[in-house]
Amino acid sequence: MTFSIVARDPGTGQLAVGAVTAMVGVGKLVPHARARVGAVATQATINPYLAYHGLQHLDRGDDALTALQRVLDADPGRDFRQCGIVDAAGGVAAWTGDQTPDWSGHITDSDVTVQGNRLVGRETLEAVLSTFHQRDDLDLAWRILEALQAGEETGADKKGALSGAITVVDTEDYALWDVRVDHADDPVAGLRSLMEEFEEQLLPQVRKLSTRDDQEGPLAREQGASIA
Repeated sequence: MTFSIVARDPGTGQLAVGAVTAMVGVGKLVPHARARVGAVATQATINPYLAYHGLQHLDRGDDALTALQRVLDADPGRDFRQCGIVDAAGGVAAWTGDQTPDWSGHITDSDVTVQGNRLVGRETLEAVLSTFHQRDDLDLAWRILEALQAGEETGADKKGALSGAITVVDTEDYALWDVRVDHADDPVAGLRSLMEEFEEQLLPQVRKLSTRDDQEGPLAREQGASIA
């Protein structure tokens, strides 16, 4: 039982999913993203194939709305599902089945969709969306974090929160950011702490990894130069 945000940064083309839930390990099942293809959150009574097949449809050229309709048409359990999709062009689509726990719903906007179930009310999603738009001075990962924090401050999930995750993809098959708190009293605070450490210690290394167009990669060249 979760609230989440799926978004695209039109300036960089980065795609992201952020989620917080009352169960453990939200990062395992809810967030899915593929660079320059799209991003998906699948939640409530989770069907991971809404994301797997949805991303396949996007990769074949469908927009978010068409991809979502295709996966829902193939799912007899759609009434128990919740899903949000953003495609690489910024198109959005979302679904909330009528058998998802109250309060449940979604809000879509250009380049972003927010969705949640078993929430205190619509105000959680409104806070997430509003903060996301207000913090456009930040990189996408940090905008997602601030949006999740705003949602938590409304009371969010009626049963509290245990886990949180933020995934951001840029140009490569591997994620630029993949930060998860699997079990904590305050998972958003845990995400913030991890992201600060990640940004200082790991992100510079990720940016120097091999790429599709540069198989050697800056990190290997640096290491070779230091040995020489």
